[in-house]
Amino acid sequence: MEIKTTALYQAHVKLDAKLVEFAGYRMPIQYRGIIQEHKRVRTSVGLFDVSHMGEFFIQGPQALDFIQSVTINDAARLEVNQAQYSAMCYPDGGIVDDLIVYRLPDRYMMIVNAGNLQKDWEWLQEHRLGGAELTNRSDEYSLLALQGPQAEATLQPLVDLDLNEIRFYWLQSGQVAGIDAIVARTGYTGEPGFEICVENRHAEKVWDALMQAGKPFEIEPVGLGARDTLRLEMKYCLYGNDIDQTTHPLEAGLGWITKLKKGEFIGREALLRVRQEGLKRKLVGFSMRDKAMPRHGYPIFVGDKQVGHVTSGTFSPMLQQGIGMGYVELGCDSIGTALEIEIRDRRSAAEIVETPFYIKS
Repeated sequence: MEIKTTALYQAHVKLDAKLVEFAGYRMPIQYRGIIQEHKRVRTSVGLFDVSHMGEFFIQGPQALDFIQSVTINDAARLEVNQAQYSAMCYPDGGIVDDLIVYRLPDRYMMIVNAGNLQKDWEWLQEHRLGGAELTNRSDEYSLLALQGPQAEATLQPLVDLDLNEIRFYWLQSGQVAGIDAIVARTGYTGEPGFEICVENRHAEKVWDALMQAGKPFEIEPVGLGARDTLRLEMKYCLYGNDIDQTTHPLEAGLGWITKLKKGEFIGREALLRVRQEGLKRKLVGFSMRDKAMPRHGYPIFVGDKQVGHVTSGTFSPMLQQGIGMGYVELGCDSIGTALEIEIRDRRSAAEIVETPFYIKS
């Protein structure tokens, strides 16, 4: 399979990024180092290339009805220029993908995960309603994520918008460095920030302008390595690790986006049965009690009984300890429950803790 590159590939090469294959793209995993980049986002501002994500546009008289039928959140609640975190499910309640829906003035846009792009597109085509027109423009657009406490101060001089007026999970169309763009106050780090969508041909100009504007705040480019540690400190799910076809939204802690009362959608009947019968397991956050590092797939024990498995794990740069997420049997999911994580045939002590793991003091 041919490995793709984003429109910002040469910018990453010039910055001596460590490039790896990810979701079919050659992407920067790090520049100067994951821990340094992570801390830069937490304390100042960092810039990510997330152009590997997919962009689908939906319009027509049945656009909303179609989105309502394939997503679990209630898109009817969206106002113009509002964004919504949501997901798509299979009929058995398993998760096809998690995604963001934008309501634009004349159409809708879906931002989907890069690794699921083709699968998602085929799923949407299979279930499309006659009055809904779908367009896949993933190869035409670049997505830049500017994240951190100084993100607004970095971006404001470059835009013809009052960023203070854009609330969390809202967006505006305007210009960034003289380039037409969609600017959304969203992100995957837990820090204030924006995601900026522009046509590929303008991506490098916008990237360079942001890097220049952020110099007073010591802005740094940030790779996918720190993106993963940042999201994990917030207990944000990653498709393929914490959620997938074998998990459903209710056990994954996504009940808050699962609107069972909105009407019919794919997977609703299965999720109604889950709610009626009760959960059998639950996704929890845990912290390690020694220097061990939890990883995806490691068994979780309570006493001599295996009660689950790790879905994501890392060393938290801000907390200076190992943290992780995993599914455990109901009854073993309370805050303070002592766990053991089996790491290379040796068990290490852990404890279920409140999440998000990192809360700014």
